[in-house]
Amino acid sequence: MFFAGLSASHLLAIFGAAGALVVLFYILKLRRRPIAVPFSNIWHRVLRDKEATTLFSQLKRLLSLLLQLALLALLVLALGDPRLTRSPTEGRSIVVLVDGSASMKATDVAPSRLEVAKEKVRELVRGMSGADRMLIAQMDASLRPLSTMSDDPSELEAAVDALAATDTRADLARGLRFAQDSLAGLGKSEIVIVSDGAFGDVEATTRGLELRDTDVRYVPVGARAKNVAITGFSVRRYPLDKSRYEVMLEVANTTDAPLDVELTLLGDGQVVDVTRLALGPNERVPRYYKDLGGANRTLEAVIRLGDGTPDDLPADDHAYALMPERRRARVLAVTPGNTYLEATLLLDDYLDVTTVTPASYPPPGTFDVTIFDGVAPPLAKTGGAALYFDPPDTPSAPVERGKAITGFGFDTWDRKSPILRFLAMGDIQVANGFALEPKREDRVLGASDLGPILVSGRRDGRKFVALGFDPRNSDFVLRVAWPLFVLNTINDFVEEDTSYLSSYRTGEVWRIPAPSNAETATLEDPLGRRHTIPVKEGHAVYFGDQAGFYQLSTGSGAEATTLRFAANLSDLDESRIAPVAELALGKEPLARPSGFRPGVRRELWLYLLFGALALSTLEWVTYHRRLTV
Repeated sequence: MFFAGLSASHLLAIFGAAGALVVLFYILKLRRRPIAVPFSNIWHRVLRDKEATTLFSQLKRLLSLLLQLALLALLVLALGDPRLTRSPTEGRSIVVLVDGSASMKATDVAPSRLEVAKEKVRELVRGMSGADRMLIAQMDASLRPLSTMSDDPSELEAAVDALAATDTRADLARGLRFAQDSLAGLGKSEIVIVSDGAFGDVEATTRGLELRDTDVRYVPVGARAKNVAITGFSVRRYPLDKSRYEVMLEVANTTDAPLDVELTLLGDGQVVDVTRLALGPNERVPRYYKDLGGANRTLEAVIRLGDGTPDDLPADDHAYALMPERRRARVLAVTPGNTYLEATLLLDDYLDVTTVTPASYPPPGTFDVTIFDGVAPPLAKTGGAALYFDPPDTPSAPVERGKAITGFGFDTWDRKSPILRFLAMGDIQVANGFALEPKREDRVLGASDLGPILVSGRRDGRKFVALGFDPRNSDFVLRVAWPLFVLNTINDFVEEDTSYLSSYRTGEVWRIPAPSNAETATLEDPLGRRHTIPVKEGHAVYFGDQAGFYQLSTGSGAEATTLRFAANLSDLDESRIAPVAELALGKEPLARPSGFRPGVRRELWLYLLFGALALSTLEWVTYHRRLTV
């Protein structure tokens, strides 16, 4: 036997001090009971009690003192938490990995898969032996331990209560590596996975993971898998008409039976479109909505079964997107006169354009973008980002001129760049211009066989784009690509990407644009919780695990800024919620946990407390029957 609580020496000291007090109080106690007597002979007994002043007289009823000392001994032993085994390492060390991914929000078992899983973990806790120890961890895209390696049922029950599902997928390999590290050096190690088994390709994710000398068990959760999902959702404004927008989304039927669904699109909370779709078994269907209007900021998509009944997983029935704010950009055009450029800048109603000659530069005011047409003076601090057409060979130009070239065009261009995406640049013919010589950190967006002719980068922390020829010396200005190139460049400078604007994806580390002078930011998540997060190099860093709309706030007073953005689950594998009854980490399926017997714990302190209670009841009965004093 050993003591898991206080040591034997401490227990002896406590018992000695407390026992001395009990004996002292017993000696000092002289309590006579009032007794009504009908004759005088009884007074002789009372007089004899008065003479009982010696130690022997006070202890003549030892039964009462022995009962009190026995009661004290039981209480002191309970403080020591005695165990029958010789060492706590003789029990099992158990790590319970509880799946906290989005699929555990499924309601095919009432009230949800996670709540059923929590009850199963509580049964494991109640079934531990007195020498067992357990650690409970939540396993989703990250791994979060909720308790220490403990044998305290109250701590483990609190850990179970803290379990909460997120809108992410479960990383089984990470969970197993954490469990293996937690059990390193401990005998009789055991891992228990409590999950619906919706891990995707388990063999691929756990390949190379060796669980030596560790017994892995599996507790399945879930009953069925009737689910439809929104697996993709994004929106963009039209470059030339920012009051209009288009939406792309994808819906999926993850069941093996055909289903009718109703898809609703909402803009700023108002219904924009309702569509009924017939989805085949395991079918994915893209949907495009073109030339929409009536929404300024928020878009939401909602899918439900055609008969109006809910499916088994509400977490992927809703998707969110936030359109870029339609703020007016301040543009300065420094040009001796360029009709093509001035006409292009008139196409966008959300541009405040100021035109000056090179001799009048810089004018008063602050600008988001400056366009230099054939000139490259030093960029003013209030000039923002810069677009250069045919920059001259001056020290203030962002890139140096190379050799003069003639009769060329765009032989290659970066189709993934937000400036050139969806633009047909291959047919442009240029009479003459110059090859550019970018620096190592610059990016070549377009080039001819004779050298780079379109370069982007940063100078002094500000973006620039340089075109190596005068557009009027080409047919570029006569093509549709010309106004799109100019407007796309302006939009890229003011961080309004005209490509499809996907929401952040849950289960990843987000880098959210924030003022570079801020050190921290306050993030309010869709559940209304506020988080203080760090800002590094102009981006707030946060691991997102909930879908919905977020709000990021920095600064205070006049320097306060607020940014809203959206996040979505958008994970087809996580929407496939068919429960797995037999989970295999190799050739053989995992067995169920054993050795857990609810209601039976070999913790003697519980029985010692019950004994103390019984002994106290015995003393009460004997006292009132006048057998003890």
